[in-house]
Amino acid sequence: MAKVLMKGNEAIGEAAIRAGCIHFFGYPITPQSEVPEYLAKRLPEVGGLYVQAESEVAASNMIYGAAGVGIRVLTTSSSPGISLMSEGISYIAAAELPVVLVNIMRAGPGLGGILPAQGDYLQATRGTGHGDFQLLVLAPASVQEAVNLVIDSFTLAEKYHTPVMVIGDGMIGQMMEPVEFPIEGVGPPLDPGDWALTGCEGRERRVVNTLFLDPEELNQHNFKLKAKYELIAKNEQRWELYNCDKPYDLLVTAFGMVSRICKTAIDQLAAEGLNVGLFRPISVNPFPFEACRKAMNKAKAVLDVEMSMGQMLLDVQLAGEGSKSIDFFGSAGGVIPSPEEVAEQIRASLKGIGKAGKKPAKPAKATKKSSPKKAPKKAPKKTAKKTAKKTKTTRKAAKK
Repeated sequence: MAKVLMKGNEAIGEAAIRAGCIHFFGYPITPQSEVPEYLAKRLPEVGGLYVQAESEVAASNMIYGAAGVGIRVLTTSSSPGISLMSEGISYIAAAELPVVLVNIMRAGPGLGGILPAQGDYLQATRGTGHGDFQLLVLAPASVQEAVNLVIDSFTLAEKYHTPVMVIGDGMIGQMMEPVEFPIEGVGPPLDPGDWALTGCEGRERRVVNTLFLDPEELNQHNFKLKAKYELIAKNEQRWELYNCDKPYDLLVTAFGMVSRICKTAIDQLAAEGLNVGLFRPISVNPFPFEACRKAMNKAKAVLDVEMSMGQMLLDVQLAGEGSKSIDFFGSAGGVIPSPEEVAEQIRASLKGIGKAGKKPAKPAKATKKSSPKKAPKKAPKKTAKKTAKKTKTTRKAAKK
């Protein structure tokens, strides 16, 4: 297939259609509003349904209902919107329904701001809602990867009967990149199997429920969910290693768009003779602890870089098991670190373990060039008075 240039939010919406999802329930919130905007136009073209709910709370219950009757369904939101959905997400997880959610993260806490951030990492991986449940959470680092992971998310949600969340900072949603869709047209609908509420005529009644008044029954249900999450952790870990095929002194850990900034910094530092690797988790829940630990064991020190106050740092520390010194460099509020700032922090971390590279060559100073001044032409005698008057006027204008 040919590549097309698309904004990240629009590509996410189109990816859902290619995966066979033609039902969307959601509510607009910056910086993900282009997803519902795109689908409001696109879904009717493919025989789908777009509903703008009155709130994120309502949207979360709409996707609960749609999934319950065997409809492949998507919702998207951003940070505070996901917070409002948290109760509904807990119900969906308890009912073991396949749903895909996308969080295009913005700066917080509170209403915060509309600029990119990664401050929802713990919300997605630890505290999406009440009770003993987890989400399978994937974090893309490009628009193309967002497309691929959204399509994969529907497969995973249906394989494990669990909600799956894709998290990307606002840059992923707002940037434009060339993408290639691995699936042509509209994908097939969801197979309702033996669990969806499709009408019980001619068969036994099915129940989609999250209320367990018998404590022993609820206890067993939680153990069932726990076993499922352990299976997901065993089978669905994803990660990327960059510049780790040769010895490195320092390992950088980062996810999402920040990892791309770190790659640029690592490439710049290679010219200074500094050997730095990168570990990027793609599945942030389950976090690839063992793979991260192996990468950390080859380094003398570790630097975690995030657009948060160190939320993934907790997982990196768990992976390290106290065996490594872990530095942290973070920003928040929508402040995006530059490759130069990351490179400077890497140098500082390497200096702490006695490693220093060659000083980067100073860029040559630009020399301003100007044309040689020409001697003013002498005015002819008959127009000398007129020329002098013009010169006087010009000088006054120059002074102004």
